[in-house]
Amino acid sequence: MTAGLLRRSATGRTLVLGAVLALAMPGTAYANTVSVTVKTPGATSGPATANSEISTHADCSSGLVSGGGINQAIGTGSGVNGNHANGTSPSSDGTTEYTGSTGVVGTDVTHWLGIGGSGGQVNASFSTTPYAMCFTSNLINHTQVVMNKVNAPTAGATVGLVTATCPANTRLLGGGARTTPGNTGTFKTIASFPTFNDSAHSFGAKAAADGETNPDSWSAVGWDNSTNSTNYTYAYAICSGSGISISGATVKVRHTAVSGPTSGSTGQTATVGCGQNDGKLVSGGAAISGGSVTTTNFTGPGSGGDHLNGSFPSTSGGTAVGDGTTTAAYWTAFAHTGGQSSPGTYTDAWALCADDGV
Repeated sequence: MTAGLLRRSATGRTLVLGAVLALAMPGTAYANTVSVTVKTPGATSGPATANSEISTHADCSSGLVSGGGINQAIGTGSGVNGNHANGTSPSSDGTTEYTGSTGVVGTDVTHWLGIGGSGGQVNASFSTTPYAMCFTSNLINHTQVVMNKVNAPTAGATVGLVTATCPANTRLLGGGARTTPGNTGTFKTIASFPTFNDSAHSFGAKAAADGETNPDSWSAVGWDNSTNSTNYTYAYAICSGSGISISGATVKVRHTAVSGPTSGSTGQTATVGCGQNDGKLVSGGAAISGGSVTTTNFTGPGSGGDHLNGSFPSTSGGTAVGDGTTTAAYWTAFAHTGGQSSPGTYTDAWALCADDGV
C-alpha cells in the first residue's frame, strides 16, 4: 500500500512536472535566435577631387554580414550635388571587390564596403560612412554571396538593372549594389532592393512589396547622365549557406515610398521598420525612382543627375545608428537630385526582417 502510494505520488509529481514543461516549452521552442549587431568605423572624408571615388569598409568581429549600408555627408553650397553612392557591397577582406565571374563568389563574408563617388564638384564636407549588419543565428550559421553583372546603362538617363538570385533551398538575407567605373563623375548606383526571380516580379525588374515574404533575389540599378560603353552594374545577394534546412525561417519585407525630391539640389528621406512580429532587422535597401517600383518595372527618376546618398540602419526618425547597436529596427534611404528639377521622382526604402524559427 505504501509503495503503491509512493508510486502514485511519484507519478503525480512527474505528471505535474511534465505539465509545467509543456507550458514552458512553447516559449522557447519557437524563439527567434537571429541577432544583429551594427558595426561602423565612422566617416571617411572625401572624395576630395572631382570625378573620383573612395572606398571605406565596416567589419564584423563576430557574426557574418547579412547586408550593409552607406551614408554620405554632402555639406552645403554649390558642391552639394556632387557626392553620390557608387557602391554598398560585400568584400572578402575589406578591400577586394567581387567584380569578376558571376555566380557564388564568396562564403561566410564578414566585410562590407561603402564606396562614395564625386561628380564635377566637391566640397570639404564630403564623407562616406559604411555599415555592416553582423548576423548570427542558431540555424543559419553559414552564408554565401551571389553576384551578377550587366554592361549597362550605356546611354544617358536609361536604367541599367541586374538581378542576383540565391541558390535553390536557401534564404535571401540581404544584398548590395556597385557601379563601375568610378571616375566618370556621372555614373552612380540609384537602387538596391529585394525582389523575386519570377514572372510576377518581371524576374527582378519589380521590387518586393511591403508584406511579402521570402524574396529570393536582389536587384541593383545603375544610372548615368552620359553615354559610356564601359559602364557596369553589379548586384549582390546575401543568401543562407547550402545544406541548411530553412523551411521554418521567414524573411519579411517592409517597404515605403515617399514623394520627392523633385526640386533641383534638394534631398528626401524615407524610413521603414520591422513590425513587432516580423523578426529582427537584418538588412535593407534604397532607391530613387520614378515610383510604383513594386507594381511596375523599375523606372528611373525625373533627372539624369539624381542619385542616392544613403541606405543605412536607423532610428524610427531616420538617424543612422551607432557602432555596436544591437536593437536597430529601421532602415532609411537618403536620395538627392542633381542641379535640375526632377518631376515624378520618389524615394524608396526597404527593411528585411528575419525569424529563423528556432
